[in-house]
Amino acid sequence: MQINREQMICVGALGLLLLTCLVAVTLSLQARSSAVNELTERREVFSRLEARARAGINASARKPGAAPAAASLEAPSAGIAAAQLQTYLSQLASGQRATLVSYGAEPARREDSADFVRAQVTLDIAQTALQGLLYALESQTPYVFVDSVTLQPPTTQRAVADPTLRLTLSLHALWRRGAG
Repeated sequence: MQINREQMICVGALGLLLLTCLVAVTLSLQARSSAVNELTERREVFSRLEARARAGINASARKPGAAPAAASLEAPSAGIAAAQLQTYLSQLASGQRATLVSYGAEPARREDSADFVRAQVTLDIAQTALQGLLYALESQTPYVFVDSVTLQPPTTQRAVADPTLRLTLSLHALWRRGAG
């Protein structure tokens, strides 16, 4: 049996067609394998995120939504709460080597809820102690929120290493009706 040129071309074309099909199947299987690996990774990430979300929901369900008792001034009236705030501020000021010049309770604003006590405080404080005072005000209990800060430079014309500033704060604190 003798193979002619036409038959050799047909056998070659058939071989080339089989090789092309084999390459296409191989590439298809590799793409599918990569897609399966990526899907597995994404499912793992998704399950970790779901677990974190469930843990966060469970933790927030266990924690009470209200502030701790120490966060508020507890007093039977707003006037007594304002006096407690004044005492707290004078102790805080003396701890920062500041002088409480004046203290005035402010009336509640229209937008305030009934559980706020407002005050305006004027202090003489060294410039180096200013940051410590403001940090202590907003990071300790009872919760005190600084609404505005006004600084007046010293009146003397000579340069001082640590000048004393006149600090005026407008602030409010949380108040809860209680036995006092």
